[in-house]
Amino acid sequence: MQVIATAGHVDHGKSTLVRALTGMEPDRWAEEHRRGMTIDLGYAWTTLASGRQIAFVDVPGHERFATNMLAGVGPVPAVLLVIAADEGWAAQTAEHVRALDMLGVRHGLVAVTRSDLADPTPAIDQAHDMLATTTLAGIPAVSVSGQTGAGLDELRTALETLAAGLPPSDPDARVRLWVDRSFTVRGAGTVVTGTLSAGTLRRGDSLQLDGETVSIRGLQRLGEAADVVTAPARVAVNLRALARENIRRGDSLLTPDAWRFTTVVDARTTAVDLPSHLVIHVGAAAVPARLRRLAPDGAPAPSVVRLLLDSPLPLQVGDPLLLRDPGRRQVVGGATVLDPAPPTLRRRGAGRARAAALASEHGIPDAGAELGRRRAVSRAFLREIGVPVGDPLPAGVIAAGSWLVTEERWQGWVRELRSAIDGRSTALVDNGVAHADLVRTLGLEEPLLLSALLRACPELEDAGGRVRKRGSAPLLRPDLGQAVSRLVASLEVEPFAAPEHHQLATLGLGRRELGAAAAARTILLLQGDIALLPTAPGVAEERLRGLPQPFTLSAARQALGTTRRIAVPLLEHLDRIGVTERVDGDLRRLRVPTVVA
Repeated sequence: MQVIATAGHVDHGKSTLVRALTGMEPDRWAEEHRRGMTIDLGYAWTTLASGRQIAFVDVPGHERFATNMLAGVGPVPAVLLVIAADEGWAAQTAEHVRALDMLGVRHGLVAVTRSDLADPTPAIDQAHDMLATTTLAGIPAVSVSGQTGAGLDELRTALETLAAGLPPSDPDARVRLWVDRSFTVRGAGTVVTGTLSAGTLRRGDSLQLDGETVSIRGLQRLGEAADVVTAPARVAVNLRALARENIRRGDSLLTPDAWRFTTVVDARTTAVDLPSHLVIHVGAAAVPARLRRLAPDGAPAPSVVRLLLDSPLPLQVGDPLLLRDPGRRQVVGGATVLDPAPPTLRRRGAGRARAAALASEHGIPDAGAELGRRRAVSRAFLREIGVPVGDPLPAGVIAAGSWLVTEERWQGWVRELRSAIDGRSTALVDNGVAHADLVRTLGLEEPLLLSALLRACPELEDAGGRVRKRGSAPLLRPDLGQAVSRLVASLEVEPFAAPEHHQLATLGLGRRELGAAAAARTILLLQGDIALLPTAPGVAEERLRGLPQPFTLSAARQALGTTRRIAVPLLEHLDRIGVTERVDGDLRRLRVPTVVA
């Protein structure tokens, strides 16, 4: 299937022509039939002689319904431009062509209707001249009468050629279905329609709507139920358990976790006289926005502008935007998205610098250009903004897990990492630098990047979540080291004579200092601030081995030559490390090593 939008001035015969081609009534509302003109979007379809199916999006031609027209042509790749032979080029013809030109639509046909009422040649020549400076320059023209049927066969042949020449859609692409209609069907629930430009929809699929997950209960393609619909297509989607009031025109159904919503966009535009307040049209959406020129006034077009949207939209690099002035009620320019996730501009002159950085960009997705500007970015982020990453990677790019980093940024991180380790703080204990501190110092967006950087620095090691030079033991601050040395000297004489609190205080060792010494593995710190040598468990095991097994706490205390204050936490520590084990509430014994056959 191919999807084609109609365009043209009000009452030039768009709906009549679609009706003649398809045998279907595109105007859906009683008000449209009463007025004899299209107010909202209409839909109809036909099968050509080759078997190729064409779906038409019939848009209103009256200027008062321009926003409805823009919602219809936004996602569509080709146009059937309808011009009445007896009236020729008209105001809304020009307005529609202006919008199509700014959207970059290059494929289409001119259908000169009412050729039974007037000679179509002047209208064809006029259309040729008026389109010459637009993206639709050179499209073929056919004269036709929707009333008599004259020229319909020639038009169908031209539609065959047009449809065959349209660029193919990617069936494996992410889905972004702009909703242009929503309604309720009794017994089925909420149904939405839209033009599927890329990707594939399947019954039972989950999609995202405003950050919430919705499920596809059913699909229709050209009025018939389908299990699978592949782009390009007009599609109706029955959504499970979704209230009608929770979805509206301009919303989008998205592949989950594959799109990035944004309220700030940097874009390229050739328009010069733009107001500061606009309405942005993309797909079927229309969102108010404020415009800021990044280059100074008077800079040559095309220029780079920043658009601040009132509501978030799922945009990607290369998306065409229409800029409409709500005061003048007309399209005043077009723009192409260059960056849907731009940096914040904080410093004086940042706007001018940003404009210069994007001056050569044209909205064509380019992984190398994105990496050159961002220096480090995840593959998921690039996918969200519509930038494919090829294989091999661009020159000068390093893959670090799911991240891509420029060689320059990578080497900068390596230097900063080594400097952070060399210049670590003079805390009580130098046990290396914590991961969180390094992530903050290096400004890493993803903590997992630190692991990749450590692999690039073989002289560094990760010891329990702290990074230090490989093979180096934790060191105490010099003044603390002297106090601990005096404690160690006393314990070397009497290994189980742990000092009382007041004795430790005399040495200048409080709880914080003891903790630092324990982290440096200079002492063994037991519950109750009992400070012993790290060798104390081994010495205790040897002394307890001389006791009859099992033994009591009192027997152990005497063998160790210590007090109950020290013996209780020491024996509990020996239980935890597997040197001893309890027999009952009062007795322990040395654990017998397991012999492996």
